[in-house]
Amino acid sequence: MALIRRFMPLFSKVMRVYPITVQSQKIHRWVAPTLMELKRREDKLGGKKTYPRNTYLEWNLEAELFAFGQRLNEDFDPDLLLQAFTDRSYVIKEEIQQKKMGIDIKMNDNRELAKKGEEFMSHYIKTYLESVLPKFPPEGIKGVLKHLTSEAVLANISLHLGTKDIILASQYPVEESILANTFKAIVGVLLETSAEERTGRFVRDFVITQLQGQDINEFWQIDDPWSLLNTFVEKDGGKLEPRLIGEVGKNTLLACYQVGLYIDRKMISSGYGETVATAKEMAARAALKKIFGTEDHMKPIDFKLEGLPKTASQTRYQISAS
Repeated sequence: MALIRRFMPLFSKVMRVYPITVQSQKIHRWVAPTLMELKRREDKLGGKKTYPRNTYLEWNLEAELFAFGQRLNEDFDPDLLLQAFTDRSYVIKEEIQQKKMGIDIKMNDNRELAKKGEEFMSHYIKTYLESVLPKFPPEGIKGVLKHLTSEAVLANISLHLGTKDIILASQYPVEESILANTFKAIVGVLLETSAEERTGRFVRDFVITQLQGQDINEFWQIDDPWSLLNTFVEKDGGKLEPRLIGEVGKNTLLACYQVGLYIDRKMISSGYGETVATAKEMAARAALKKIFGTEDHMKPIDFKLEGLPKTASQTRYQISAS
């Protein structure tokens, strides 16, 4: 008992319950109404105004252009790079101000560089796609090329490269057309200062890689897949025969049909749909993907081709039975 009494003070310290204090955050009742009123007045004046970074006192354009080239690991000509970031609207604005002040300073915009960059990109992307997708028809190549060189895609690339705050334009924030045009001009600058091979590698790494994880069949809208498939089959001397091989929930809202396509009694593809016509169309699309080598389980596009790819030779379309 004496031993227990000796350790009782220790047990009492261990079992002691310390109170937990919760510090409540005190917000005055006038804070929320005041913030709401300030937001209402701001919206009434047209919202919060944003100003371009080049209007700040600590802005250094030369340092930003140098840092831009270092981020991309490219050696740009400083004068040409400045021209690439100069939009036509900015030049017009400056010319008007110079006339008021009696000054005449010539400035070059990026239209010529953008034209050169656009021409090179179109040629390079087309030949690259023909090399990595040798069975894809020219119409499909044009559809993918149109997607990659679209204003939305190029503007998104330009934005994530950090061009928004460096671009010299009359309005801010800059529009998608200006962002896309600036990226084309950057390609034009690289074409002027570096070899075509290095410029092609730049286009490959930033533009063609946008196809990663994309279904290239979506960029080519085939209005009548059945007629197109018949064209390829007739060239090979075959005859296409559709067959209804399955149906579930007939005459209900959840009806589903399966149509198979056969050549010489061998099924080449099948498709599902809520109607027989839809299932037949889906089967034709599946067969076309097999012909073009663009199935859902296709081998990923090779983004490591070096140099300037040559136009692929014409490949004979063949249909193999599954």
